[in-house]
Amino acid sequence: QVQLVESGGGLVQPGGSLRLSCAASGSDFSINGMGWYRQAPGKQRELVVHITNGGTTNYADSVKGRFTITRDNAKNSVYLQMNSLEPEDTAVYYCNADSFSRRGGAWAHYDYWGQGTQVTVSS
Repeated sequence: QVQLVESGGGLVQPGGSLRLSCAASGSDFSINGMGWYRQAPGKQRELVVHITNGGTTNYADSVKGRFTITRDNAKNSVYLQMNSLEPEDTAVYYCNADSFSRRGGAWAHYDYWGQGTQVTVSS
């Protein structure tokens, strides 16, 4: 069983920066891939970036060169440094993790989601 908690969202002006954090906690689990997704009003949730255990990353074209994902496996955490923010980046950002864990006595690869943190880019 795993819980994900995001933090670091807020209001920032265009061109500004924010750093999002996500921490996984629980019991009987190991984290595999992690990532950040976002959902803007009226739009579907989309992948921002994903990172594997080995550090391989996959960024959405819209954020390449501006966003950077890092993870600290010892802390079961993942971070998203967002620079040169644009109004189009405004969305609720969700942390995601693929975890081999136990739920209700069953061990399997489960997909977990945080509650989200609001990022608003506006002048």
